[in-house]
Amino acid sequence: MNNTTCQLISFDFKSRFLPPVFILVFIVGLLSNGWGLKSLLHNWKKLGDINVFVLNLGLTDILYLLTLPFLMVYYIKEEIWIFGDAFCKITRFCFNLNLYGSIGFLTCISVYRYLAIVHPMRVMGRLTVIRSVAISVMVWLLVSVQSLPDMFYTKTSENTTECYDTTHKTYVEDYLKYSIGWTLTGFCLPFLITLGCYGHAIVILCCRNTTDKVLKKRCLRLLLILIVLFSICYIPSHVFKNLNLWSRVLSKQHMCREWSNGVYIAHQISRGLVCLNSALNPLVYLHANEDIPAQLRQLLQRARQAVMQLSITPTPFPPV
Repeated sequence: MNNTTCQLISFDFKSRFLPPVFILVFIVGLLSNGWGLKSLLHNWKKLGDINVFVLNLGLTDILYLLTLPFLMVYYIKEEIWIFGDAFCKITRFCFNLNLYGSIGFLTCISVYRYLAIVHPMRVMGRLTVIRSVAISVMVWLLVSVQSLPDMFYTKTSENTTECYDTTHKTYVEDYLKYSIGWTLTGFCLPFLITLGCYGHAIVILCCRNTTDKVLKKRCLRLLLILIVLFSICYIPSHVFKNLNLWSRVLSKQHMCREWSNGVYIAHQISRGLVCLNSALNPLVYLHANEDIPAQLRQLLQRARQAVMQLSITPTPFPPV
């Protein structure tokens, strides 16, 4: 379809869909990340090399979760931004730090697991906490450098009532090029590294008859967690973000497509899904920190005992 006028896109969809998702992620994410970080800090002396990355993963989540109340207000007020242009850019910057920081630290965890399983003798004594801290600083710097150009794009409308997650339609062509490059370097490359590490590690584990079954299960469990995170949170977000930008470029050139409205709605759904990573990342705590599953089992045991005591305690009969 090639018309000078395009069909109307249901822009009100995100005002109905995003606020409930943000509220859910904010509550669940703060509780789960707060508990996970508390457990890590409580066992600071036993903090291992991988747990340094898990700690940073939690910090990226907390950073983004603290911006969600402002986005809730924005969408509940039907996309009227009242916090100024600078804070709009800071809010979007925090989201990008969370998204690409999470991908970066998950990739670091994957590489460390791979080295420990496939090349245990070569890396013995080399995977230290100090090196993990140094790598974490490098991840923060790389993600910040990748995200910084986004702040130079226009994020608010002329009357500062909108806070764009990408940019104004005037600059959408340039932003599409930037977004594709960002996707390749910030998502596709780490994703391929993660898949390669765990694919090879699982092949090695399956071929070794002497491999500890517990280690094999832990590796498979973490691979499953990463597949869930990438499939639900990261892949749809990057695919539909770029498709939506392309649709906006075509619309600006008066080249309309029937799929534009569907892509826009899918993009808004993927935005809700990508923020779920802040609530799902604590699943990595369960895998990386052996103390947390033990604490969960203790809580479940106490709850079970409390229920059993309530059921056993005889109910006193009222006096006649």
